[in-house]
Amino acid sequence: MMGFPEKFLWGGATAANQCEGAWNVDGRGLANVDLAPTGKDRRAVLTGEQKMLDFDEAHYYPAKEGIDMYHRYKEDIRLFGEMGFKVYRMSIAWTRIFPRGDEEEPNEQGLEFYENLFSECHKYGIEPLVTISHFDCPMHLVNTYGGWKNRQMISFFEKYSRVLFERFNGLVKYWLTFNEINMILHAPFMGAGVYFEPEDDQEKIKYQAAHHELVASALVTKLAHEINPEYQIGCMLAGGDTYPMTCDPKDVWQAKIEDRSNYFFTDVHVRGYYPAYAVKELERKGIFPETQPEDMELLNKYPVDFISFSYYASRCASADPEISKLTDGNVLASLKNPYLKASEWGWQIDPLGFRITLNTLYDRYQKPLFVVENGLGALDVPDEKGCVMDDYRIDYLRAHIQAMKEAVVLDGVDLLGYTTWGPIDLVSAGTGEMSKRYGFIYVDRDDQGNGTLNRSKKKSFDWYKKVIASNGEDLD
Repeated sequence: MMGFPEKFLWGGATAANQCEGAWNVDGRGLANVDLAPTGKDRRAVLTGEQKMLDFDEAHYYPAKEGIDMYHRYKEDIRLFGEMGFKVYRMSIAWTRIFPRGDEEEPNEQGLEFYENLFSECHKYGIEPLVTISHFDCPMHLVNTYGGWKNRQMISFFEKYSRVLFERFNGLVKYWLTFNEINMILHAPFMGAGVYFEPEDDQEKIKYQAAHHELVASALVTKLAHEINPEYQIGCMLAGGDTYPMTCDPKDVWQAKIEDRSNYFFTDVHVRGYYPAYAVKELERKGIFPETQPEDMELLNKYPVDFISFSYYASRCASADPEISKLTDGNVLASLKNPYLKASEWGWQIDPLGFRITLNTLYDRYQKPLFVVENGLGALDVPDEKGCVMDDYRIDYLRAHIQAMKEAVVLDGVDLLGYTTWGPIDLVSAGTGEMSKRYGFIYVDRDDQGNGTLNRSKKKSFDWYKKVIASNGEDLD
């Protein structure tokens, strides 16, 4: 087989709220993602079922300190550079730029931080790939406007994006508007700063918030291309095909329904209109979003330039309500697939499913793809020498990169790059744990926030360095 394209972008991915810390430093404001505690209350907060409008001292909030990348980014980027990264996917904390979200002027200290960070990346030949909103929503906008269920959020997001596009022109080429936008349906407080009152029609509110984010994405895509025609704007979804549990046509149909729910957002991002199946379902349920006359024209005129996605696992679906053995997977739940092994957190390991998902997306949209999250969360334990011998992670990534290579070389998928999640240990979005580790770099930090924060290389560090240096040819 021939290999990956010559300029294939290898790297890693993080999110500001999971690594930066420094939640109240240099003018940064409070965000929704800061208020998700560890423990049993975390999922209730992320889904919007439980209000967390202020810190509760009884809980530990991992996003407050993260791994303190805010003060250690030079060390971390140097390590990324040592691995040979071509790209670093990261996000900007909205509240570092607009602490409340509705100010007239941005916070200069926040802008300077990211300007310095981007310059540090370029020092090592690393291209920043920047997510504008990786689940971040200023708490002032949540408390005052109700988050993304309020249409005024569009103008706040436009102003925020304009500041980024103008200030970082020449430093950033690749942008993503919203991280895993389909998570609005599963974790609306995390995805859109939305929480619910007992009397709320939750489904209607979720799709209204989704509409506002989709319109905002199209609007800032237009804005980005006006400011710099070379900007490349992408959407991002939590990917992973859904298999029917059996060949019973009812199971096949149920799998299609679940895939449509997942791909609806990308259908709009890329095709520029609400697909017929979504229109019919939303109208039938009486939850079609309220729109403005200009919305549909905006969606139609300004589709994204490329499609990015995360892939951790495939999923299974059944039409039989009696089947209830569920396993967690990136906030999404799935029936257990008897043909697959699972990680320590129950995520089903399916490299072929990665190839299948790549083909599904490319067949469906015929636009360039970018894998911006893929990795294995595991309990990494340093040995007596302090080294993590994470052969299990190497095995996982080797199999997935091989499947990705087959999608590119054998199937003809147009793929821009691949960033693992996350290249350095960081706080888990779903559980708030540090013990669920993904990185090539170990961070001395535990689930209660104890530890030195010292960084050390795992065995996988040198393995991934070799993969990048060989452009994916040497996977041994």
